[in-house]
Amino acid sequence: MGYSRVLVVARSQRPLLDTALFDAVRDDRDSVVTLWPRPGGWQTAEFHHEVLDDLDEVLREVVHWTGAPACVASVLDSDLAWVLGLAPGAERWEAWLNVGNAAALLTHAPDDVDDPIHYYVTAEFEAAMARTRAELEAGIPDASRAVLAWARSAGFGEGVTAEAVEDVLRSKETFAEELFAILLERLGFPAPVDPEGGRAIAV
Repeated sequence: MGYSRVLVVARSQRPLLDTALFDAVRDDRDSVVTLWPRPGGWQTAEFHHEVLDDLDEVLREVVHWTGAPACVASVLDSDLAWVLGLAPGAERWEAWLNVGNAAALLTHAPDDVDDPIHYYVTAEFEAAMARTRAELEAGIPDASRAVLAWARSAGFGEGVTAEAVEDVLRSKETFAEELFAILLERLGFPAPVDPEGGRAIAV
């Protein structure tokens, strides 16, 4: 089994879990943990998927509560991640990491297929998945510009090009959670730091 979690990244001088949105799970360490922070008040909370129903709502509530940009990454079995980002007064953006795996997830058997399990090993499925991937890849340039604009609204991204962000969105890693960390690093976010020892870790 790979890594399946929802990561919420936000900036606040108060603990991120203090928001009322997380009242039901704040003290449930089986459902949520707080990861090492990043300098500047940036926090990351890691949730089990089943405790967060609507990631759009989570993102909007976190941005409203913090008054700062935030993003949410839903990682599925380390294979792929769906990432959403929002800044105050801006449009929400979304991007897929490990786009080939995302295309497979988003390609469904037609309603008139009698044996959906068999469909996923057919040439028809491969062709449909290729079309889905082409659609996802066509949206990457716009997503890259939106991601970079979001990072700049957070005070990062200086000297970073949309093409550099696009390289990350088109790349493939064995572990999608590592690709999410690479995306934040590419955007200029500082590395997480051990709150007890002050030691940064590579991302």
